Amino acid sequence: MTAKQLTEITGFKVLTGDGSMTVDSVYCCDLLSIVMGKLPSDSVWVTVMGNRNSIAVAVLAECGCIVLAEGRSLDGDAREKADEENISVLSTDLPVFEAAKLADQVLSGSFSNN
Repeated sequence: MTAKQLTEITGFKVLTGDGSMTVDSVYCCDLLSIVMGKLPSDSVWVTVMGNRNSIAVAVLAECGCIVLAEGRSLDGDAREKADEENISVLSTDLPVFEAAKLADQVLSGSFSNN
């Protein structure tokens, strides 16, 4: 599945990127030093960290997309870097756990909007 397809199903708002990256798992963490070493490639990374360093970590880890939870957004510098690196950054008002759970349900095929 692509980040764009995930967005279409979940209703997450697109902040940056074209959504072309593949996503196949979900990862949650806000401590960048841990994320840098543990974020699986092609993951949906759910976090509240919308700064330039988050974008750099996403690039290094070959992250599929970032989902900013809790209504968070990117600061201007981070948005510029995400556009430059074509990192898809999505946003939702959902709490981190709920955003991750929704993304996981979609990726695992168990999501039903009934």
